[in-house]
Amino acid sequence: MALFNKEQDKNLRTDAPVRPQPTQAVPVPPPAPTIESRGAMARPTAAAPTEGRAYLDQGSKVSGKLSFDGPARIDGQVDGEITAKDSVMIGESAVVTAQIKAASVIVAGKVSGDITASQRIEIRPSAKVVGNLTAPVLVVHEGAVFEGHCAMQPEGAREDRKVTVFPKEERMVAQAGGQKQA
Repeated sequence: MALFNKEQDKNLRTDAPVRPQPTQAVPVPPPAPTIESRGAMARPTAAAPTEGRAYLDQGSKVSGKLSFDGPARIDGQVDGEITAKDSVMIGESAVVTAQIKAASVIVAGKVSGDITASQRIEIRPSAKVVGNLTAPVLVVHEGAVFEGHCAMQPEGAREDRKVTVFPKEERMVAQAGGQKQA
């Protein structure tokens, strides 16, 4: 019992270097799901997007042009221009003074500026929007404040539309030609 003996073991060689023994990696179990993550795990979800989500939290202030490839959420202050290929969510605490162009835009905070969406614009009850809206689908919830004009058609469709204006004489001739005479 050399372990409890105060005398050193005579068979122990002190001139040989001590080599550390290799250790094996012990698998670490994943953390137990929290209440929030259990609810998320119970819901069926689509495949996770390959791009990351962009998020500007309260207290962040950005001035200039912002461009997003994936979905984005803004809860801070933005002054300038926002473009996104995906959706943009303007949170309740956000104050945005910018032109916004995205696939879909959801506004719950304050926005001053024009909003153009290729799919949809939604203005939630806590939102205040001052500016012009262009989107094929527009949802304005009860309690939301909206000042401006809206066009519920794609931006390209407006440019393709042809308007023919007849001079006054041609209009009268066109009207008379279309009427049956007795």
